[in-house]
Amino acid sequence: MKIGRRTLLLGGAAPLLATPPNRFAICSETFEGMRLPEACRAARRCGFAAIEIDPSQLGPDPAALSTGARQELRSIIEGEGLGYVGLHSFLKAPAGLHLTIPDAAVRSRSWDYFGRLIDLAADLGDKPVMVLGSSKQRAAINGAKPAEAAERLAEGLSGLAPHAEHRGVTILMEPLAPHQCNVVIVLKEATEIVRTVNSPAVQTILDTHNTAAEKMPLDALIREYFPWVRHVHLNELDGKRPGAGTFPFPVVLRTLKELGYKGWLSVEVFDFKPDGETVARLAFDYLQAQENRI
Repeated sequence: MKIGRRTLLLGGAAPLLATPPNRFAICSETFEGMRLPEACRAARRCGFAAIEIDPSQLGPDPAALSTGARQELRSIIEGEGLGYVGLHSFLKAPAGLHLTIPDAAVRSRSWDYFGRLIDLAADLGDKPVMVLGSSKQRAAINGAKPAEAAERLAEGLSGLAPHAEHRGVTILMEPLAPHQCNVVIVLKEATEIVRTVNSPAVQTILDTHNTAAEKMPLDALIREYFPWVRHVHLNELDGKRPGAGTFPFPVVLRTLKELGYKGWLSVEVFDFKPDGETVARLAFDYLQAQENRI
């Protein structure tokens, strides 16, 4: 990805607003078709305090971004007065990578690339998270069983944990709903991997969209696994923006507040109709109203 000096300066020329008094962030792909400077400005207009980046939006080979391009991206985010959450959806680009496939050569190449993405995450801002979703690149395939795939996830994360620690990056093993993936579908399974790796650089995430297979009441679920939760994604069970359905977000916000959660609350949606900025603004207004009532 080449970011010219003119683009950087134009991004920095936008008026800097005071940082919004909230911990709400938004994932960059919400603003479809926008380059990062424009997406950052849109996020601020909608009220968000930080942005979480889908690395596939940075080009066909995001880990290959030059040092200069990384510095410019970091300057764009900071210049817009936004916090930087980190990266997610790692392995949509480049194609051909898979973390749990029985083919050891493909696994090795995939985890090596993952390691390069750790460096990208660290170069874009301080103390970022990396959300390990990547359903298609971690699912049990080619005759592998889900338990075998989970073991390979733990093995790969164990190998990269020291490097993540060194770079100040926290990798988040994300449970994914069963309709998305057949490996690690509940917080219990994600936490088992976290405990196996046994590193502060590998933790987990609460994603409301991915609680479909959970059996515990929501507040009890959060309390049970809160010691390992380092980030939160907010979305309806069908992937729409918070407030477009009936998910009990007040329960989530209240429980997290009672437990003293200090991290970001990121909106991650999969339905951008009628357009990303409208969706973002409605999501922010809804969540801010819910938080103000707590």
